[in-house]
Amino acid sequence: QVQLVESGGGLVQAGGSLRLSCAASGSIFNIYNMGWYRQAPGKQRELVATITTAGSTNYADSVKGRFTISRDNAKNTVYLQMNSLKPEDTAVYQCNAVRLGFNHWGQGTQVTVSS
Repeated sequence: QVQLVESGGGLVQAGGSLRLSCAASGSIFNIYNMGWYRQAPGKQRELVATITTAGSTNYADSVKGRFTISRDNAKNTVYLQMNSLKPEDTAVYQCNAVRLGFNHWGQGTQVTVSS
């Protein structure tokens, strides 16, 4: 079973950038499709971006052109580069690993964007 640990969150001004990292352990990383999700206060968790084992990516419309998901299988890590951040990007960001319908989640990292 894979374990996921996120890092890289913090407080940033609008227009700034952050890079989130999600380190995986406990299983073979490159067999998992990976993703980033976020949950803002009072809202449901929503998909931000996903990347398959083959490297295909998918983004929520709200982050297209601003966020980039990538993975480094040699480092067992998936990244989320976030540029041109907006106050509405404020949320807890969680890493997800999925294989054969089984989902695994990290504990999340807080991203706060001030206006």
